[in-house]
Parts: sequence; C-alpha cells; structure tokens
Amino acid sequence: MVSGISERLDWAATRVLVTGATGFIGHHLIHRLLGEGATLFAGGRAGGRLNSEERRTVSDGVNDETDASLSWLVFDVRDPAAVRAAVQAADPEVIFHLAAVGVTNPRVAPADAVAVNVGGTLNLLEVARERGLRRFVLVGTSYEYGARQAREGLDPFNIYGASKAAAWAFGRVYWRVYGLPVVTVRPFQVYGPGQPAHTLLPAAIRAALTGADFPTTPGEQMRDFIYVEDVVAGMLAAAESPAAIGHSLDLGTGCAHTVREVVHRVWKMTGAAGRILLGALPYRPGEVMHLVADADETFHRTGWRAQVALDTGLQRTIAWFHEKDSCSLFQ
Repeated sequence: MVSGISERLDWAATRVLVTGATGFIGHHLIHRLLGEGATLFAGGRAGGRLNSEERRTVSDGVNDETDASLSWLVFDVRDPAAVRAAVQAADPEVIFHLAAVGVTNPRVAPADAVAVNVGGTLNLLEVARERGLRRFVLVGTSYEYGARQAREGLDPFNIYGASKAAAWAFGRVYWRVYGLPVVTVRPFQVYGPGQPAHTLLPAAIRAALTGADFPTTPGEQMRDFIYVEDVVAGMLAAAESPAAIGHSLDLGTGCAHTVREVVHRVWKMTGAAGRILLGALPYRPGEVMHLVADADETFHRTGWRAQVALDTGLQRTIAWFHEKDSCSLFQ
C-alpha cells in the first residue's frame, strides 16, 4: 500500500467549497460534510433562487437557512469574475467541484457542455491555483473511459464524457505546471435516495411501486452500481490522502452487474406487478457495454473501498422512495 494514505483532515476546522451542491451527489456530500463539522460554502446554480425541486432536495435534513455552518453562494461557473468572488468569499482549503451540465442528459448541446464543464472548471482552477489549497477534488465520470477503459486511455462516447475528459486534462495540467493539488474522481453507476426521477433506478422503482410496466433496453450493459454514500466517502478519502494528488481514482465497487439483473432485483424486492419490457427501447448510439471500476487502485492510494452491498443499497433506495411518497415526487 502507498505510504501516507492515512492522513485525516480535521473537517471541523476546515473551510470547504462545494460547487454543484444542489445535484444528487452534491446534496449527499453537503450532508456528510455538515455531519463532519466543516464550515461549508455550497455553490448553487446561477440565476437566483433555487427551483422548487432543488429546494426540496437540499432542505431534506439540512436547514440551509439556519445552519450556521452552511452558506449558499449563487454564481455562474462560466463567469470568471463571479467564480473569483465566490472563492474569495468562501476562502476554502478544500474544493469539491461537481458543477456540470449533461450528467443525465445525453442530448446536452456541445457548446453548453464545453462552456460549463470545461470553461467552468478552468475558471475555478485558475482562481484556485493562487490560493494554496490543501486539495482540489475534480469530479469526473466513468463515461470518460468509453470502450477502452485503460488507465488514462480515455475514449468518451458522448458529449458529457468528452467535456469531462477535457476538464480532467486541464486539471492535470494545473497539477503538473502549477503544483495545484488536484485529484480527479470518476464515479461509476451511482444510485441512492434523491436521485433524479428520470434516471434508471428511480424510474424502475416508480414503475415497481405503482404496478406499471417498465420499458427498457435489452439490458445487457454491465455497470458498476455504487451507493451514493459510498461515493461521498470515496470523495472525502481522495481529499485526505496525499498519495491521491495528481491521480485519477475510480469510485466504484469493482463488480459489474447487468442492467437487466438489477431491474429484476428491484422487481423481486418490491413484489412488482408490472412487466419488465426488455428490448422495448434501443441502446443509445455508441453505447458502451462494459464499465467497471478499478477499485484496487483507489484502495491502494486512499485506503477506501465501497461498503454498501448492492441489495442493501437497493433496499435503502426503495425504502426512501416509498417513505417519501415516491409517486407524488414523479408527478
């Protein structure tokens, strides 16, 4: 094991900036950081107030109006001056950069993906290099790998993945040229409570709980399903480990399951009455059939491994949607 992975940040004495805090993973990350006692600055979307869905999400267990440890910063990552002002206000020691477009939208416009995912990252890196950060955690995606999935042998198969690969390249340059302590983490098939309704597992759970049929692809894609709380723990480990600096770490379990198998598990756990309509939908153009994390390399550099088994994570997720009256959330 690489030496130096056991360094432990005193989060209660650490100022942290999280961009993209209103997103699925960002929401869970701010919960965890508040639980650790961090002084937290959460970056929401530009354009004023949070919309009703974002407000419901971020306020689920977090009183963002009265929690003295949490401050909201509304800024546009595409605006260099706004980014600079936000970073100056937060004065962070650690930045988690999650803000992105196209995460669940395969039809995102290329210009938008470049402006936000590449330009926004570059704006943040440029300000961060002046500040002597302890860590800059850049959140990428497993879709950067595409069909090749060799170490840094990136071969993205959609616009989102391509833009995140470009952001990774800039992060690596800022580490090499300026010594900015950048770590890239690439989550795999993340799932859990609060995930957007139109994504795979929430849509399947909705159908299962309501007795509806569920049209899907043939479902032979092999994916590394990882529970969101494990992803958050991996992100914190990347922020803490000196051996992670300058590297790209997969956040996954190291085990792959077919989409159809996971949907069948949801059906079994819920006793669903509807039908799973395998093959009713086509695969996406350029679909990659096998994506699984290199969990051993991440463990080697951070000491972190995923802890939540698939069935356990699915049960927790189903219970959350049921308890939150999932049907009403989807309407």
